[in-house]
Amino acid sequence: MAKKKRFLISEIQDNFTLGGTIKIILDTETGVQYLYHASGYGAGMCPLLNPDGTPQIIDLSKFDS
Repeated sequence: MAKKKRFLISEIQDNFTLGGTIKIILDTETGVQYLYHASGYGAGMCPLLNPDGTPQIIDLSKFDS
Protein backbone atom coordinates (compact mmCIF):
# COMPACT_ATOMS: atom_id res chain seq x y z
CA MET A 1 0.00 0.00 0.00
CA ALA A 2 1.42 3.36 -1.03
CA LYS A 3 1.93 5.96 1.65
CA LYS A 4 -0.16 9.13 1.23
CA LYS A 5 1.93 12.17 0.34
CA ARG A 6 1.90 14.90 3.00
CA PHE A 7 2.39 17.83 0.62
CA LEU A 8 0.76 18.39 -2.77
CA ILE A 9 1.54 21.13 -5.25
CA SER A 10 -1.82 22.58 -6.27
CA GLU A 11 -0.66 25.37 -8.62
CA ILE A 12 2.53 26.44 -10.39
CA GLN A 13 3.15 29.78 -12.10
CA ASP A 14 6.27 31.13 -13.75
CA ASN A 15 6.80 34.70 -12.57
CA PHE A 16 8.60 36.71 -15.23
CA THR A 17 8.34 40.00 -13.27
CA LEU A 18 10.12 38.72 -10.15
CA GLY A 19 11.90 35.84 -11.86
CA GLY A 20 11.60 32.26 -10.71
CA THR A 21 8.57 30.16 -9.95
CA ILE A 22 5.61 30.49 -7.58
CA LYS A 23 3.91 27.37 -6.19
CA ILE A 24 0.89 26.84 -3.95
CA ILE A 25 1.58 23.86 -1.68
CA LEU A 26 -1.14 22.06 0.30
CA ASP A 27 -0.39 20.26 3.57
CA THR A 28 -2.68 17.21 3.38
CA GLU A 29 -2.64 16.67 7.16
CA THR A 30 -3.66 20.17 8.24
CA GLY A 31 -5.30 21.60 5.10
CA VAL A 32 -3.11 24.73 5.32
CA GLN A 33 -1.94 26.24 2.04
CA TYR A 34 1.53 27.76 1.57
CA LEU A 35 2.99 30.14 -0.98
CA TYR A 36 6.47 29.16 -2.18
CA HIS A 37 8.69 31.35 -4.37
CA ALA A 38 12.11 30.33 -5.68
CA SER A 39 14.47 32.34 -7.84
CA GLY A 40 18.13 31.62 -8.46
CA TYR A 41 19.74 30.53 -5.18
CA GLY A 42 16.99 32.01 -2.98
CA ALA A 43 13.60 30.70 -1.90
CA GLY A 44 10.86 31.57 0.58
CA MET A 45 7.71 29.98 1.90
CA CYS A 46 4.85 31.34 4.01
CA PRO A 47 1.26 30.32 4.82
CA LEU A 48 -1.57 31.92 2.86
CA LEU A 49 -3.72 33.96 5.24
CA ASN A 50 -7.37 35.01 5.36
CA PRO A 51 -8.19 38.73 5.83
CA ASP A 52 -8.47 38.17 9.61
CA GLY A 53 -4.93 36.73 9.77
CA THR A 54 -5.87 33.07 10.21
CA PRO A 55 -4.36 30.48 7.82
CA GLN A 56 -6.34 29.52 4.74
CA ILE A 57 -7.48 25.94 5.29
CA ILE A 58 -8.84 23.70 2.55
CA ASP A 59 -11.60 21.17 3.27
CA LEU A 60 -9.65 17.94 2.89
CA SER A 61 -12.74 15.73 2.61
CA LYS A 62 -12.88 16.47 -1.14
CA PHE A 63 -9.39 14.96 -1.54
CA ASP A 64 -10.11 11.71 0.34
CA SER A 65 -11.14 8.76 -1.80
